[in-house]
Amino acid sequence: MSLSILKNSLKKGKVTIKLDFVRSALPPEIEELGQELKKTIHTKFGRSFHIREVDTGSCGACESEIIACSNPLYDIQRFGIDFVASPRHADALLVTGPVSKNMELALKKTYEAMPEPKFVITCGHCALDGGIFKDSYYVVGAVKEILPVILHIPGCPPSPLTIIRALLGFLRQS
Repeated sequence: MSLSILKNSLKKGKVTIKLDFVRSALPPEIEELGQELKKTIHTKFGRSFHIREVDTGSCGACESEIIACSNPLYDIQRFGIDFVASPRHADALLVTGPVSKNMELALKKTYEAMPEPKFVITCGHCALDGGIFKDSYYVVGAVKEILPVILHIPGCPPSPLTIIRALLGFLRQS
């Protein structure tokens, strides 16, 4: 098996690129914001800040931007933000999309499973007030009608930099 992998890599050549030149294309403030975010998280939590993300019926654009926060360019994890699979390990619940009827109970159960203190953060226009789906027969409403929202990240969808700025602002104040 390892011999075939070696042959394949020799045949294809180098398939990875060095990210230094790509990362330099990002706004220079990302490193400053990131270091401040890292320091704030360490001061407040003594460890990483854990987020459980739930999509309650969005179009997927906000999720794409949240995923972009974790890609090699922004790499939000190096600043102390971790996305976790279990609400039992989460400090915050990040919700995208309007709350559809089939997700209402799941959202409430996710929130109830989180340990105290717990924060609810909404991301994107749809989570704020339902967005273009607000009058749909299958939408319960905005997240704030179901859970106590402490922070909203504006945008449709918000950029990774906007998400990082909002999280830093929230953590400074909490």
